[in-house]
Amino acid sequence: MAAPSDQRVLLVTGLSGAGHTTSLRALEDFGFEAIDNLPLSLLRRLLSSPDSFARPLAIGVDIRTRDFEADSLLDEIESLGESEGLALQLLFLDCDDGTLLRRYTETRRRHPMGGDRPVLDEIAHERLLLAPLRERADMVLDTTRFSPWELRQQLKEIFGGGDGPKLRLFVTSFAYANGLPREADLVFDVRFLANPHYEPALRPLSGRDREVGEHIAKDPGFDSFFNGLTAMLGMLLPRYEKEGKAYLTIAIGCTGGRHRSVFVAEKLGEWLSQEGRQASIRHRELGNLLEQPS
Repeated sequence: MAAPSDQRVLLVTGLSGAGHTTSLRALEDFGFEAIDNLPLSLLRRLLSSPDSFARPLAIGVDIRTRDFEADSLLDEIESLGESEGLALQLLFLDCDDGTLLRRYTETRRRHPMGGDRPVLDEIAHERLLLAPLRERADMVLDTTRFSPWELRQQLKEIFGGGDGPKLRLFVTSFAYANGLPREADLVFDVRFLANPHYEPALRPLSGRDREVGEHIAKDPGFDSFFNGLTAMLGMLLPRYEKEGKAYLTIAIGCTGGRHRSVFVAEKLGEWLSQEGRQASIRHRELGNLLEQPS
């Protein structure tokens, strides 16, 4: 585990169009010294004297970088990870193919791989090349449903908190109909609970409304489920911290992502707050980001 005095270094990589530039600019605003497109051959030289930097470093490394290869970067990360005085982390920015294609179409920019193939083929090729980095990443951030402002807010929650808790917690509700959140570490399915969608008066509301919460809480299986969920997390969270995990995303899913998953995510955020843990709550299908008070 890194010592408090270690130089903090965040390597930012991922798919082209997933928010690389926005992320580096945001990190710079949050106190990082940002360096983009650093050739891999210079990475070790830059980090050879970590005490020469007064601020944490955010270094952008992706397929635009001269001499970039995923395996070479992984070798460097492994080697640098053994260096004294460095606290090195890898952030991978991901995004679904359709959103990436739309972003390229809207900006009329070519894919940086610069081939003659259709953009979707270039995206698929890049995804394949970067797969080992995604697997190795300390954190994967899926920007598919983020506006630039929402991406900035998410990065602020993760990296702009100063001396926050060791384990940063994120709870997101989602709809199975729209796919699993790619960043999720733990996923819980609450589609077995009573569905307010079938109650005409409750259908237009969300799980953040009192009437919806009362309806779901009356389900005979709710208390035993929620007690079991919190008991399991009460055991897991200290173990994750002991292993040095920095971020944990807990995803709660239901059919439409508006009622049951939202209510359970809110309840879980309240429980985490009572346990003295700060958690960021996001309701993916409702399109907002909230932070529970510590």
